[in-house]
Amino acid sequence: MRFHHAAAVRAAHPTLVAGVLTADGITAGVAVDDGVADFAGRARQRLAGGAESGFPEIRAWRRAFAAMGLPPTRYRCAAESLLRRFRRDGELPRLHPLVDLCNAVSLAYAIPVAVLDVTRVDGDLTVRPAIGAEEYVTLAGEVEHPEPGEVVFADGAGRAHSRRWTHRQSGWSAVRDATGSVLVVAEALHDSAGRDVPALLAELAAELADRWRVEARTAVLTAEAPGFDVPVRRPGQAVSPGAR
Repeated sequence: MRFHHAAAVRAAHPTLVAGVLTADGITAGVAVDDGVADFAGRARQRLAGGAESGFPEIRAWRRAFAAMGLPPTRYRCAAESLLRRFRRDGELPRLHPLVDLCNAVSLAYAIPVAVLDVTRVDGDLTVRPAIGAEEYVTLAGEVEHPEPGEVVFADGAGRAHSRRWTHRQSGWSAVRDATGSVLVVAEALHDSAGRDVPALLAELAAELADRWRVEARTAVLTAEAPGFDVPVRRPGQAVSPGAR
């Protein structure tokens, strides 16, 4: 399975820096409380200096949403939504060890981080403008169709795995207790994204090596190298190595 951003998305958002991480061997029985607390503590310290709306990472996504015709205080990138909830409640709900860890990393970096079960993605996964016929399944199991032109994570079967780019993930490919293979995507648009995204990937890969004892593959995608081959293991199959 190949993950990439369509040329139209990169042309409209030339400051985009995207980081990807893939790993196999994920399980639900791993303790991550201390790691989550460490990343959340970094976010808490930063929020003490002012609300997330003033962070350059969030302001960049607000500008992008406004440019796409999305009211940025109605439709927020996932990182802003997490930070708002964290600032209000002091913690985030626990879902799955990897999701909890990635949410905490997203808080610390103020960068949207998507986590997908790759076995629930059919064919290639492209960040592209929607046609409007794609099917999106909410976390509650309801079916929606994105607006034509709306940026989504779309697979080869015409399924949308996100709405409004980084606003909301799909329940279809959400990580479950039985998930073993994952694709993690971090996307940023702010001035220091070229430093921050690789740093985020490095920290997350180190967490996976320490806690799950798995070796993650990572890459930073650019306009010159916009794609990443993701190894996918279907039930009963060995992992086929992916090429960058």
